[in-house]
Formats: sequence, structure tokens, C-alpha cells
Amino acid sequence: MAIILEKTGDKHRIDLRKQNEPIKGEIKINLNWNATSGKGIDLDLGCFYELKNGKKRLIDGLQFSHGRGGTRDNVTNQGCYTQAPYIWHKGDDRDGSSDTGETILINPEGLSQIKRVIVYAFIFEGVARWSETDAQVQIIIPGHEDILVKLGDLTSNLRFCALASIENEGINNIEIKKLMTFHNSHSDCDKCYEWGFKYNIGSK
Repeated sequence: MAIILEKTGDKHRIDLRKQNEPIKGEIKINLNWNATSGKGIDLDLGCFYELKNGKKRLIDGLQFSHGRGGTRDNVTNQGCYTQAPYIWHKGDDRDGSSDTGETILINPEGLSQIKRVIVYAFIFEGVARWSETDAQVQIIIPGHEDILVKLGDLTSNLRFCALASIENEGINNIEIKKLMTFHNSHSDCDKCYEWGFKYNIGSK
């Protein structure tokens, strides 16, 4: 069964020492929504990340649209799975028609180099009706129970939502926290969590 983070601020800590061997498989952050209930809404998944060497960046569909992305083995605006940052966005689902939605992968081999990740979703097109998207985010770590954050009952009319943080508390512990804060844009969320990026208007 999945662990559901019900309230803002709810946390779940994963102790990797309980496994007798390294994580096998990809760590997945998946955003899925119902194209019928959210008709006309283009919902996107992205993340801010910070590595332990101090490097900060975000991975967002607006960055790697128009051919600016790449395969998981190359460092591009889509991230990279096989080398730093060890985080890679699989691609954009424009209308919720994909069975699997949008997914960000984290390579467990690089987990020790990642300090923190903030996962967000935003409505790129359509009226900001979170309640009509029937959306949810799953954080899937092989060998552990899935972590579930549901968006479908949200009533805010702001288009940008910081969903959850993933913090590396050392080699053996990961803490996942439900944030659920709403913002007008990427830059407003950035100010809230003090990332310090500069933004340009993007398009798909």
C-alpha cells in the first residue's frame, strides 16, 4: 500500500539501511492526471534541485522543449540520469492523454550527491482548476512503499504548486515532506524557497 501524505507539513522518512543491498531500479517521481476531468488543461511536472557541491538548477518542460532536451545519457536541459545531476525528466505530456503522465527519474547511484529536490506542478494552459485535474504525484523508491500526494481536491486559483521536498539526510536517510504551497509563477516559488534563479518567458 502507498503512504499518503495527507496534510501540509506531513513527512515520511525512508531508512535505506533497512535494505541489505543497494536500491535496484529507478527512483520515479510521477505526475498523472485525468484528461477527461481536466479537459483543456496542460499540467506539467518539474523540479528544483541542489547538489551537495552547491550547484542549483531546475528541470522543466519549458526548458527542454523545441529540441533543447536529450537522452538520459547526455547532460542537457532535460537533466541527465547517468551523471550529475543524476536527475532526468522523461518528457512532456501535453494533454494528460499518456497512460503514465510525466515522470522524473533519479538515479540511486547518484543519490549521495543530491542535497535536496523540490517537486512542483503547474498549469501551463487552461483555467487554474486543480480540482478538475484529478491529479496525483507518486514518489516510487524500489523496495519501499510508494509516497502519494494528491492534487485533485485543491481549490487555489494560482497556477503553480510546490508539491513536495525530498531531502537527503546523509547516505542512508531520505525525508519526503508535503509542501503544497501555491504561487503565481516559477519566480514566485523561487523567492519562497530562496533558490535565486533568473527567469525568462518560455513556450512549448
